Amino acid sequence: MLTHIPATQTVIEISKPGGPEVLVPATRPVPEPKPGEVLVRIAASGVNQADTLQRSGRYPVPPGMPDILGLECSGMVVKRGDGVTQWREGDEACALMVGNGYGEYACVPAAQCLPVPTGVSLIDAAGLPETFCTVWTNVFERMHLQPGETFLAQGGSSGIGITAIQLAKAFGSQVLATAGSDVKCQACREFGADVAINYRTQDFVAVGKEFTGARGVDAILDMVGGDYIPREFDLLAHEGRLCFVALMRGTKVEADFGAIHCKHLTVTGSTLHGRNVAEKAAIITALREKVWPLWDQGKLRTSTYRRFPMREAADAHRLMESSEHIGKILLLP
Repeated sequence: MLTHIPATQTVIEISKPGGPEVLVPATRPVPEPKPGEVLVRIAASGVNQADTLQRSGRYPVPPGMPDILGLECSGMVVKRGDGVTQWREGDEACALMVGNGYGEYACVPAAQCLPVPTGVSLIDAAGLPETFCTVWTNVFERMHLQPGETFLAQGGSSGIGITAIQLAKAFGSQVLATAGSDVKCQACREFGADVAINYRTQDFVAVGKEFTGARGVDAILDMVGGDYIPREFDLLAHEGRLCFVALMRGTKVEADFGAIHCKHLTVTGSTLHGRNVAEKAAIITALREKVWPLWDQGKLRTSTYRRFPMREAADAHRLMESSEHIGKILLLP
């Protein structure tokens, strides 16, 4: 062991389903890493929309999953479980989690940890795993985005949106993004979007068709759903792909599936939280091999909007639910 590990830690619990005020500090044991796991002393944790949904009772935790929020963190490895050889005590890492990020210590499968990228602080690295895993598996593994294609990121100023803009651009695509204000649109452009569309004042279908000479876009990453879906069918080009990572405006909609038939569209979607360790490890391996070198080349940058002390988790959730932020919100123990 590198350092003294206390018996207990402070975590943030959900006292009952409800608003941000139900997030309260509590004392829990510091866990022991199981075989294949590492114990991480947390430097920071990312706040995600799934956290607010779980807190409010709209995202039930599957049996056996942690009741403490937090799907990503960064920190120092302080103890290894049996069989872990790729990490050592004292190593700094960021990690994809199934929960337990809202605390001071957490056990994480070693295969779900990534090194802190070149030029990124240990704190800011906490905001990388969830968004980069989500974007990689959906945009590049499910939609197979190719260099030269045109890509649209809905919600471009969110953590996922900014990551999608940067990765699509780095791999040679033309990028459009939607956002809800001129300030957010400017942020999308600063992170690499060729065109940023203020969805409150512009029609993303019309702008997308104008940009592509009426051809349409090749791939859309959507976290909105609802009435966006038929409009996205209209905007997609022949052999276009649409992938959902969330459905914030609803899961049910009336749409003309003739467009899917005639234009040879692919409509898909996925979640990250419920995947097993082997599936997540495969995504982590792909990121380490194909994406992490882009940090060395200066093609990526972090998007931390604000850091909160862990005890102010309720305020962090209020900011997340206000949608006033651009990029990532972090919690610091």
